[in-house]
Amino acid sequence: MKILGIETSCDETSVSVVQDGAKVLTLVTATSLEMHKKTRGIIPENAARKQVEYMIPVLQEALSNQDVDAVAVTENPGLIGSLVVGVETAKALSFALDKPLHLISHLMGHIYSLWLDKNRKEQPKFPFVVLLVSGGHTELYLVKSHQQINFLGGTRDDAVGECFDKVARSLELGYPGGPAIDAEASKIFNSQFSIYFALRNTRKVCNKNTFKLPKPMITSKDCEFSFSGLKTAVHRITLSKKLNNDEVTQLAFEFRETAVEILISKLLFASKMNQTKNIAVVGGVAANALLRQRLEELRSTYTVFLPHLKYTGDNGAMIASNAYFNNYSK
Repeated sequence: MKILGIETSCDETSVSVVQDGAKVLTLVTATSLEMHKKTRGIIPENAARKQVEYMIPVLQEALSNQDVDAVAVTENPGLIGSLVVGVETAKALSFALDKPLHLISHLMGHIYSLWLDKNRKEQPKFPFVVLLVSGGHTELYLVKSHQQINFLGGTRDDAVGECFDKVARSLELGYPGGPAIDAEASKIFNSQFSIYFALRNTRKVCNKNTFKLPKPMITSKDCEFSFSGLKTAVHRITLSKKLNNDEVTQLAFEFRETAVEILISKLLFASKMNQTKNIAVVGGVAANALLRQRLEELRSTYTVFLPHLKYTGDNGAMIASNAYFNNYSK
């Protein structure tokens, strides 16, 4: 069965055709990232206007020589203007093609990135705990089945992706913050590459705690997060003195280490609380190099599920996959 998926919850305009929930036949995504770099963040009205401009060409390319059996689209959450572009397009297509229309949660869509281009052995095994981390969301879910996904907890203030963006702005590293901080922090990792492997069990040699950043709620016995204090701590350091290049790199390194430590700690707590060794991470921040490295290190004890890098960001394929497994899969 082929389903057309449309995703326009933020600044991407993404359309995909997915067969049987896992095989991605086409995926076309247009982004207005270069425009948002100039404003160091997303202006909702600008994003929606670009999506109106991109939608028809993206649809034409994604649907080229493809027949579909249903249409799926992100309904919420997201930027209102952007969501309207996608939903109204999907309604028109559903009517014109006389095909069923499925309205999908953007958050639940991200979970289904775990099934894309994976064979049955690689696909998640129920039950599993999934950490959803992106620019707008930091949440934990227990996935018992396609029909039973339980919310465990989330951030009380900033999402971790938002925190990366704002820290990168404070450090003048550019937008988006995740890749910018990854690149800056990796300078220390690369310069200590040989030391790292020689002293793998004494990581402190490679990670001097120069700035002593806080780890909000890391010891709380729940699945809640808080990142505003960490963001503010970095900002105050940048205001207290003019940082040289080495200090900027060190602060980016320590911030990334701290943020990832909080995420991993909470994920493992949720895993223990729900008595499952199956864990997963999805969303844009799932592309973070250090986070993926830490998850790989857990594979001796846990069964770890990760989406392919190209499906960590917002994409129409995950929306189509969600629609298939929740409406047509036996």
